[in-house]
Amino acid sequence: MDFDLTAEQQKRFDDLRDALISASPEPDGSGAPYDRDRWQKVARLGLTGLCLPTEYGGGGLDALDTALGLEAFGEGYADTGLVFAVSAHLLACAVPIRDFAGDDVRAELLPGLASGALIAANAMTEDEAGSDLRTPSVTARRDGDHYVLHGEKSFASNAPAADVIVTYAVTDPGAGFLGLSGFAVPRNLPGIHVSEPFTKMGLSSCPAGRVRFDGCAVPARYLLGREGQGTAVFTHSMQWERTCLFAGYLGMMNRQLARCAEQARERRQFSKAIGSFQAVSHRIASMKQRLEAARLLLYRAAWLLARDRPDTTAIALAKLAVSEAAVANSLDAIQVFGGSGYLAGTGVERNLRDAVPSTLFSGTSEIQRNLVAQSLGL
Repeated sequence: MDFDLTAEQQKRFDDLRDALISASPEPDGSGAPYDRDRWQKVARLGLTGLCLPTEYGGGGLDALDTALGLEAFGEGYADTGLVFAVSAHLLACAVPIRDFAGDDVRAELLPGLASGALIAANAMTEDEAGSDLRTPSVTARRDGDHYVLHGEKSFASNAPAADVIVTYAVTDPGAGFLGLSGFAVPRNLPGIHVSEPFTKMGLSSCPAGRVRFDGCAVPARYLLGREGQGTAVFTHSMQWERTCLFAGYLGMMNRQLARCAEQARERRQFSKAIGSFQAVSHRIASMKQRLEAARLLLYRAAWLLARDRPDTTAIALAKLAVSEAAVANSLDAIQVFGGSGYLAGTGVERNLRDAVPSTLFSGTSEIQRNLVAQSLGL
């Protein structure tokens, strides 16, 4: 086993992180709202197209190098909400278009998705179909050379700002999981209604909202893969999202850990640096332990995915480890900073608000444990 990055990988990581540090906004109290100018600034660094084909303007990176790029994004850029928004655009939307759309749709959409000129939203979740994706209510009826979509999706990340919506609808109600189909839907088609952005606990700069389809006629060429292949398309996109998106949280935790270590060295109580007290130093050591364990699990899952060997258990373990470490480390960071960590202006508590949803999206922690249990025959 070789645990070292190559010189090329390390340089790419360092250069990207350093460029992002200079572009990063100062942490504020509530998290900045969505801002397309900031989206374009990070897009110019190639983040919106890391794993998209080079012929369409993407970086052509595999899953491991994509994860490394998003980890650099999370470490160098203080706004985790934008890290999440870009990652969802790339992994849950651009990846299924890359791998399942027809050549004409790829040529139409991938250049804009790679450059960030187009923003993509993922609309899969419904009010009664969150973790249970076998029961969506949105339908798509074939009508000549179109599919007519009816129904409503909830919690669609990037939807209020999106130019393209990747969504899934039932095309054959009697076929179970084989009756679901995926679509890449241009936002400007008649019959699409997107809500105002939700007011959320965290990830404020990723606008999320509801998407309603009222007889929206989608040209059949925007079908992803074949009719009835939607479950496979979605599963494929989730393999990329559950692996690579959470690398952004590794970066956030690395930045957070550095801040905590600095605080422990500089903050003094009882005439000593607080880091000299085991109550503080052991807490920070535990933060380091969680981060490194999560990083190894994620790198392994990404390495397997890069070799066309996606492993459901490895991915579930990585997603679970990273998301739960992000919450635990963020709670510990607040304790290290004490009262100042509770103040919005320091940005310390903001990491916690941005970490909590990581245990919910892309499959809850309970779903990941179910997947691991199933792999053990339970």
